[in-house]
Amino acid sequence: MIQIGGGSLFLINTQSNEPIYEQIKRQIVRFVEAGVLQPDEKLISVRSLAQQLNINPNTVQKAYQELEVEGVLYTLPKKGVFVRGRPANGKVCGVETEVRQLLKLCRTLKISTDELIEIIRKEGENNVDC
Repeated sequence: MIQIGGGSLFLINTQSNEPIYEQIKRQIVRFVEAGVLQPDEKLISVRSLAQQLNINPNTVQKAYQELEVEGVLYTLPKKGVFVRGRPANGKVCGVETEVRQLLKLCRTLKISTDELIEIIRKEGENNVDC
């Protein structure tokens, strides 16, 4: 677990099938959605996070770049990477990450998209509080 700002802890599971850059992205999105990371808060540098996690800096850079494209982060040259703030579609952004993981799992389990949609439909009907 690594501190990344605001006293938050960063947990990377090197035994997971989920790529490390996706784990980084998912956790940053969750921290932004929960308000743990505040708008304009500076994130730990790519190099520092990579050293602390004992991973390649390119892995951290990929996560940061994808989150920038998704509107979660922004970069100021020579100053660092910052939280843009919770995007208007912040909840959707977080859900999309989870859906990608679910789709990967379904591919592994040979569950078709149609079967997955039917499962989601049934669960939605059974869990009206969603």
